[in-house]
Amino acid sequence: MYKMLAPLVAALLSSAALAAPTIEMQTSMGTMVVELDSEKAPKTVKNFVQYVNEGFYNGTIFHRVIPGFMIQGGGFSAAMEQKPAPRKVENEARNGLKNDRWTIAMARTPDPHSASSQFFINHQDNAALNYPGSDGWGYTVFGKLTAGMDVADKIAKVPTGNRSGHQNVPREPVTIQSVKIIPENK
Repeated sequence: MYKMLAPLVAALLSSAALAAPTIEMQTSMGTMVVELDSEKAPKTVKNFVQYVNEGFYNGTIFHRVIPGFMIQGGGFSAAMEQKPAPRKVENEARNGLKNDRWTIAMARTPDPHSASSQFFINHQDNAALNYPGSDGWGYTVFGKLTAGMDVADKIAKVPTGNRSGHQNVPREPVTIQSVKIIPENK
């Protein structure tokens, strides 16, 4: 009987751990901790966690930094080469979460369903990015910083310029060294 229950209990515990995963993002400027909201943004969190588990973000940079607005990363190398991101995710901006300061949201093109790997951390409340937005969609929020706000502040203050056809690029790369899921019992 116990042998039959053990796998069931293990499965339930592991699915509970993934219900609201927390990630640790180590950058060249310090560590940030982000609690993901898989209840309100299940497809987005699943997509993000897949990229985390694949090690996709390791070695990418924050390539767009606008103080008082946001810091964006997860898609370019330090040489400003775009990293191919094979999966896109459906826009879930209707989830009730707002682009408030310290939330994390998916970056995208004008196509509302074009988000793939790139994300941004809101450096202030950005109501214009909320659903429905000017395009009828908005930008999907899928979590919030719970630690490392000082790191996000430091990143937001780095000098920026134009590079490889992009604006607001940090003059010195701010590298995402690693992103990993924090085990629930840590």
